[in-house]
Amino acid sequence: MPATIKRTQEAMAGGSPARIQAAVEAAIKSGELHTAAPGSMSYMLSKQTYLSHRVGHWRPHLMFFTPETDPKSWGAGLPDSPILGIKYPEENLTVLLIPVGRWSDGTPSLSEEH
Repeated sequence: MPATIKRTQEAMAGGSPARIQAAVEAAIKSGELHTAAPGSMSYMLSKQTYLSHRVGHWRPHLMFFTPETDPKSWGAGLPDSPILGIKYPEENLTVLLIPVGRWSDGTPSLSEEH
């Protein structure tokens, strides 16, 4: 989360993608930011979830944080695998996203809608 806040602060200050990446890298190198501990996890279960500019709203999901690794070694991105993997080299981090079947209010998540 601290790296997300740092990226947001840099973006709100008008930083370009390259400047944002450089700021995160510098903050990690200086010790201002720490990388996620192996086994850290988070979840996005709200119907108002906004994944990214590219994806927009997505399905409810769990996120697992690991030191930078090949997402395919966890099954992410393989044929018929529901698991997605995103590498953040500037943070020495890989995030695995695993869709779940229900939103936080208990209603089913229909993959065709999201």
